[in-house]
Amino acid sequence: MRIRIVDAFSDRPFTGNPAGVLLLDAFPEDDWLQKVAMEVNHAETAFAHPLPAGGEADWALRWFTPVAEVATCGHATLATAHVLHSTGVHEGPVRFATRSGVLLATHGDDGSVTLDFPTAPLTCVEVPDGVAEALGAQPLLARDTGPNVGDLLLELADEKTVLGLTPDVRALGAYSERGIIATARAEDPARGYDFVSRCFFPNLGIDEDSVTGSAHTALAPFWSERLGRTGLTGLQASSRSGRVRTELRGDRTLMSGRAVTVIDGELIA
Repeated sequence: MRIRIVDAFSDRPFTGNPAGVLLLDAFPEDDWLQKVAMEVNHAETAFAHPLPAGGEADWALRWFTPVAEVATCGHATLATAHVLHSTGVHEGPVRFATRSGVLLATHGDDGSVTLDFPTAPLTCVEVPDGVAEALGAQPLLARDTGPNVGDLLLELADEKTVLGLTPDVRALGAYSERGIIATARAEDPARGYDFVSRCFFPNLGIDEDSVTGSAHTALAPFWSERLGRTGLTGLQASSRSGRVRTELRGDRTLMSGRAVTVIDGELIA
């Protein structure tokens, strides 16, 4: 059985966010899927199998962290679309049947992949007591991102504050279902990005995620409202780093980036 490791939201190996990708004939037992994801030990491992022709989707797709299945994942979806396209298994746009509904991935002439995801509904909430101490910085405001994403989005004072965070990741797990998105406006948009973010998901076994596509379904509407533009570029400033181009289209968010396969091997278990 072929297994691939793909760096998503990057065009260079060892940057962006790595994801395992396995193309199957059908989904085995959940326990096996979870054990493979634990063995791969990246933020997400994607499992996909083809669906009968003529339906609303082409492939079924599921995502697992090392400790749990998740309802949505951007970078592993991009990685799966990259594998399908680069290996010639699927040509043209691909529709994935997922727990988040049908998600579309389209390849551009420049080698990028554009994902079409539901826009996260943002709700104003009070900054929770204690979150500033856990994060290591005082948020300006907070937004709930809804049940599909399950994060607490926190706007911080500036880019320098986001980059300098050294949070108590374990303590952050108390403040949302999945994790925390910390974000600020870019200090200098001439550098090619409009906002920065970092994402911490202790409840999924991920202290800090490298580049989080699903978080950008919340970041896109948040920053589009403030900056007055539907098309933006976000820099997720993890140690591996990556950029996500977003286009807000009402209740849908388009996210674009590239991917590169770094490992192509055989799973024998």
